Amino acid sequence: MGKFLSIIIGGLVAIVGIMLFIRWVHPFMLIVKGMLPAMLIFGGVIALIAGLSELKDSVKPKDTK
Repeated sequence: MGKFLSIIIGGLVAIVGIMLFIRWVHPFMLIVKGMLPAMLIFGGVIALIAGLSELKDSVKPKDTK
């Protein structure tokens, strides 16, 4: 019975989420527009650090023991 109950509740929550998304699409997009530049900045910094770390590892002389 628990599996069917979780399926029913999951379906209801998904329907309510879709209805609220349709109703609040403009405030949602405002939040996304506000978060997108910060996410791009942080993602770029992380990619830059990873690239520099990989470059540093490739330049470091390797021991042949």
